Amino acid sequence: MNVESYLKSCGVPFDMLPHRSEYTASRTAQALHVPGHIFAKTVVVQADDHPVMAVLPSTRWLNMDRLQQALGCRRVTLSPESEFQSLFPDCELGALPPFGSQYHMETIVDDGLAADEYIVFDGNTHDRAVSMRFSDYANIEHPRVMHIAS
Repeated sequence: MNVESYLKSCGVPFDMLPHRSEYTASRTAQALHVPGHIFAKTVVVQADDHPVMAVLPSTRWLNMDRLQQALGCRRVTLSPESEFQSLFPDCELGALPPFGSQYHMETIVDDGLAADEYIVFDGNTHDRAVSMRFSDYANIEHPRVMHIAS
């Protein structure tokens, strides 16, 4: 999925934000001069052997216990990056847009991101990001919003 093409096909307004290549969500937020609490990082986990996309502010950590409780599953583990090439063939390693539905997985968003008007996230590469209204993001992705970050 090319995130720019996908968003155009959904008819929602968004901005593409080119920036110098960065490899962490926090550093990307700094490069873009956007607050870290609106820049989303995407973490892929296995919840009872099913992939799930967890999306949280770059300033926070994924709380695996909270996620496990929120999902009502027995076990949650981080997905190994070695699987990302096959799961996300259209993305640079670690530059995942927060659209699990486009990759046949559920998307869980931390309630901290849902509290802001805008969300900014990687656009398939380490040198392009996307900015859009959180409400537009939620309307096309339909994520479950839960308190999963620490």
